[in-house]
Amino acid sequence: MAKSLKQEFTKGIIKENPVLRLVLGTCATLAVTTAAVNAIGMGAATTFVLVCSNAVISAMKNIIPDKVRIPAFITIIAGFVTIVQMIVKAFFPALDSALGVFLPLIVVNCIILGRAEMFASRNRVVPSIVDGLGMGVGFTAALLAMGIIRELLGAGTVFGLPILSNFMDPIIIFLLPPGGFFVFGILIAVAGKLSEEGHAPEAMSCATCPLNASCTKRAEKEKAKEGR
Repeated sequence: MAKSLKQEFTKGIIKENPVLRLVLGTCATLAVTTAAVNAIGMGAATTFVLVCSNAVISAMKNIIPDKVRIPAFITIIAGFVTIVQMIVKAFFPALDSALGVFLPLIVVNCIILGRAEMFASRNRVVPSIVDGLGMGVGFTAALLAMGIIRELLGAGTVFGLPILSNFMDPIIIFLLPPGGFFVFGILIAVAGKLSEEGHAPEAMSCATCPLNASCTKRAEKEKAKEGR
């Protein structure tokens, strides 16, 4: 049981990282990662919503009618997003201003709705909580990596502290969308390498192909042989 929960937690960090491997939630990722502190704020908010919504959806999966499954999931998620938004507005007004519209848009984040549909609605409460926590940590780590790189190269600071200001001029493009896409692509390549899935597919012959029986090319080859 403990081993299974560990696997559910760790899969979201590298192997099934929601941003760098599944390429979900990229809009918010590219928009809020101009500063490391924004990345942490967005990651923490999303993790809270992921864990809480997964737990509630898993607990209620047997009483939610299948026909209204998605609307019910969105309603549950929206409730927790509202809680997060109220907390951020009350205690972190600067972060609320920095995240802007992307904080309430957590409601329609593909990561949260995807985990609700693919995992929480099909598993028990504890594994669903662990899955949400793992995906949240992976999401936060990806945002933080992007935020640190973009802030460091684009402003010469990390968490507002001057790091490169005495060595080089800031490269402003890293704070703009092109720089965000560039860093995003680099991190996707690194994540692919670390997950050991970034290699070319192995060559496959007709004999080993799973569609061998229904393959038209195979039938054409056999007809050609018969014609000889």
